[in-house]
Amino acid sequence: MKLTRRILTLLLALLLALCAAAPALALAPPIKTQATIMFTHDMHSHFLPAVDETGSEYGGCARLKTAIDSVRAENPDAILVDGGDFSMGSLFQTAYSSSALELRVMGALGYDAATFGNHEFDYRAAGLASMLNAAADSGDPIPAIVECNYLLPNREGDYGALGDAFERVGVAPYLLLERGGVWYAITGVMGLDSDECAPMSGMVLADRFERTQQAVDAARAECVEKNGAQPLVVCLSHSGTDAGGKGEDYELARKVRGIHLIVSGHTHSTLPEPIEVGGTWIVSAGEYSKNLGVATMTWYDGDEAPFLSDYRLIPIDGSLPDDPEIAALVERYKKEVDENYLARFGLSFDQVLAHNPYSFESVDEVYASRHDSALGSLLSDAYRWAAEEATGERVDLALTASGVIRESFAVGDITVSDVFNAASLGIGADGVPGYPLIAVYLTGADVKNAIEVDASVSELMPAARLYYSGAEAEYNTRRMFFNRTLSARLSRPDGTLEEIDNDKLYRVVTGLYCGQMLGAAESSSFGLLTITARDANGTPIDMDRLEDYIVHDAEGNEVKEWYAIASYLRAMGGEVDEKYAGPDGRKTVISSWRPDKLLKNPNKFTLIAAAAVLLMLALAAVVVRALVRRRKKRAAGGKGKK
Repeated sequence: MKLTRRILTLLLALLLALCAAAPALALAPPIKTQATIMFTHDMHSHFLPAVDETGSEYGGCARLKTAIDSVRAENPDAILVDGGDFSMGSLFQTAYSSSALELRVMGALGYDAATFGNHEFDYRAAGLASMLNAAADSGDPIPAIVECNYLLPNREGDYGALGDAFERVGVAPYLLLERGGVWYAITGVMGLDSDECAPMSGMVLADRFERTQQAVDAARAECVEKNGAQPLVVCLSHSGTDAGGKGEDYELARKVRGIHLIVSGHTHSTLPEPIEVGGTWIVSAGEYSKNLGVATMTWYDGDEAPFLSDYRLIPIDGSLPDDPEIAALVERYKKEVDENYLARFGLSFDQVLAHNPYSFESVDEVYASRHDSALGSLLSDAYRWAAEEATGERVDLALTASGVIRESFAVGDITVSDVFNAASLGIGADGVPGYPLIAVYLTGADVKNAIEVDASVSELMPAARLYYSGAEAEYNTRRMFFNRTLSARLSRPDGTLEEIDNDKLYRVVTGLYCGQMLGAAESSSFGLLTITARDANGTPIDMDRLEDYIVHDAEGNEVKEWYAIASYLRAMGGEVDEKYAGPDGRKTVISSWRPDKLLKNPNKFTLIAAAAVLLMLALAAVVVRALVRRRKKRAAGGKGKK
């Protein structure tokens, strides 16, 4: 009997315990899942640390590897992705076609996936095909490449070879990847502005919203069918965000359903806080590996979509030690660049060209507003000097644009590597890396239009801010659009100023890329400003034949933009010339409502606007006069009735 009572008492106690625990069990949180995504974009072949205008170091692959390893120590299942433009920006790109150093370094760093940026096409279809084949031939690990809307125009010639290379390395619209029990669907997209910045790609830009939606839907369906799981969708977008947090990737997030995270490249944006658009999160970490971005997505059982639970940017700076294996790899690649590229110029990677005692502005400041710039003056002066040295012919005007100025110069020694980084884009007709200078002729009217592009269009397209050697100009930002230039004159070497004759031909030197973008002046000004490149006889040049006007030296070598700057600095005798201590007044920008500053030298746009204003005033006067007469008549009628 006592045993039975004890058993019953025990069972009753157990029942009471279960009843007490039931509410707690009912309130237990659902299972939590987390996924960590490390990301970069716009690395531009920056394997080594760089020094900014303040003297602070940033970036470097060996330090980046240390940061990556620290995140993986916390979360071994974190993935690593890149948003494009991993190439073109330093001397290491000179081995792009032959050795594919960028993809191989990314493989050594442990990247899982990347997409193409516009600069991956700088060496054209043949160069990209060679790079992909070199990456495959190396046998080294490389990231998977995803691209959903940048399509081959055909499968002929160079594009046939590029298509074969795409297939060989597995370029695809999306990638399904499993890590730590989490499935990822990763796609890549090229933006509108990116395509416009790749004039030599020859690729077809398909609708980015439609194609991305197709890739997302197909990836999700495949993952559910094959793996029984809904994937976390990551879009590597080379489209960008603007200063206001909007831009192409904002529209991508708004119009494409099912993307959880957008890694936003191309505009070199740094987003200290992510942008949320209808459940899609947009993140950016800045250019040149200045930061490693880390985003953690979290969701619970029953959630329809994950949310961004943690976001941070890890600065890649001197506080991080170098990873020894990556540091040794980069040093080996430096020697390869010295032997295979710089030797032909009689230069070496770390060779000092001149000491710089002056504080030049940053690239961001070059873009920021219309202004006179000592850095812009130095580069345009170098182009003018180098073209005259190479050909013995006078150059009336030399131009460069903010969009091709990739880095500034810090106080201290300026090396060959520093100069190449500042003008690192492209390839010449000779197949040698580096855009060459070209020399064409413009009428005086077109010279004025080019200067007006800087005065008017560059507010809409900051990459079109122009810096020139051989001219002086004054702008008034209060004037009518496309007529903001108050005055523009040529400045001769003896210091005299010469009025620009609209009908005269002037010899103009610029980089090949800037020359290719001359046509953009017409489209960006809605057809109101035209700039037509001509030959010495005044005949318009077929823009597809612009390479026929490349500047060559006495030995027949193309004069590369970067080499023009290097030679100009070396000719200064050890120290940067004092005239670059600050702006020299060749560009003056004012904001004035003074009538003479508003109406001086009006062109057709100002005259049309003035005529429209006068017409409106005249109509207003007629209307007012009619109203006054009507009131007088009514008043007179009222008096008569009394």
